Amino acid sequence: MFTFTAPDGTELACHVRGSGPPLVCLPGGPMRASAYLGDLGGLTAHRTLYLLDLRGTGDSAVPDDEATYRCDRQVADVEALRVRLGLERMDVLAHSAGGNLAALHAARHPERIARLVLVTSAQRALGHAASPEERRAAARLRRHEPWFEAAYPEYEKMLAGRDDADYLYDAFFYGRWDERARAHAARTDEQTNERAEARYAAEGAYDPPATRAALTRLAAPVLLIAGELDGGPCPELVRRVARCYPRGRVVVQPGAAHYPWLDDEEFFVAKVAEFLSAA
Repeated sequence: MFTFTAPDGTELACHVRGSGPPLVCLPGGPMRASAYLGDLGGLTAHRTLYLLDLRGTGDSAVPDDEATYRCDRQVADVEALRVRLGLERMDVLAHSAGGNLAALHAARHPERIARLVLVTSAQRALGHAASPEERRAAARLRRHEPWFEAAYPEYEKMLAGRDDADYLYDAFFYGRWDERARAHAARTDEQTNERAEARYAAEGAYDPPATRAALTRLAAPVLLIAGELDGGPCPELVRRVARCYPRGRVVVQPGAAHYPWLDDEEFFVAKVAEFLSAA
């Protein structure tokens, strides 16, 4: 791990894992510490992962101004990391809500992106969000699972924003609700800065028409990975998002949900490594 200073003076932490060419990794949540990304299914065998703890998460400092938790305000942090790494252009991988930050950075600094990987990211920054209907349709694909009858009512509570939802609804975010998935889900709260989470998409964070227009200047190829069983975003939503990128292409991972590197490491790593190494 190393630390560096953001333009506003906040000390940020970046964890380093693996070997090979650098890959900057932006976590989702929103505002979840990068620890949940792990080694991204073994991608560390192909790439050196630079996993950024966003401000106020993990080993990064809490900023003096909480308004800087807003997604667009953190673009400068990503750019500061690029400068710290001494990269003229960088490969970036972003998961889920982190894809919004990646999109805003790419829109503001298109010349600094070599390749971009967006993993199960709905891209509210581009005006796309998973609807409750899409989420329910994906959840119903799991009706054969032994846990479905108990978990689905809790999922409905979660969609309604109820505080009494049991965390069994997390089962729908994993392709396999096994011991590893349950352990991964159990760490969500301790890894997430809830105050920052509430401010990430605050008013003014996103201007979808302007961002989509700016992304027409992005020459870098973009890989968008969708989970076959994911509802937020479902594969069709990811296809709609891909049309916002001039060189966007979609891969749907069979049997995967929101964390595809946990559902089938071999498939995930093969697709990402192949994309990143393409001429």
